[in-house]
Amino acid sequence: MKNTFLIILFLSVSFELHAQYSKDVIIEPVIKTDTTSIGQKIKYPNFLNDEVTILKVTIPPGKSTGWHKHLFPVFAYVLKGTLTVAIENNKTLKISEGSSFAEVFNTYHNGSNHEKEDLVLIAFYMGEKGKPLSVFKDTSLLH
Repeated sequence: MKNTFLIILFLSVSFELHAQYSKDVIIEPVIKTDTTSIGQKIKYPNFLNDEVTILKVTIPPGKSTGWHKHLFPVFAYVLKGTLTVAIENNKTLKISEGSSFAEVFNTYHNGSNHEKEDLVLIAFYMGEKGKPLSVFKDTSLLH
């Protein structure tokens, strides 16, 4: 029964999306969510100067982003490789190639590449003009 419902839902969403474009245009859902990868409700801040930044991020093998957090929604798509995300509550997520996700916010996390090839992401930052995309944790106090 659940599978039948999911098939009907998928077909109706696909039909609805295709109705907006020519039949020759291929539409593939990437992500539709109202929560982050750890279940936080997505909330858009009320900025005076909204700005969207899209970055291609390449993390070489054995490297990481460093511990940081975002103060607004960020969404990403893994183009190549597998992303390992350590979250400050000792939870770890693995996000594989071809997957998209809503990043955590107001929570420190560290994205790393444990593979032998470059990890490549496309990240969409829903931020504010003139403000940093990430706030880094002062790790000098940890040593």
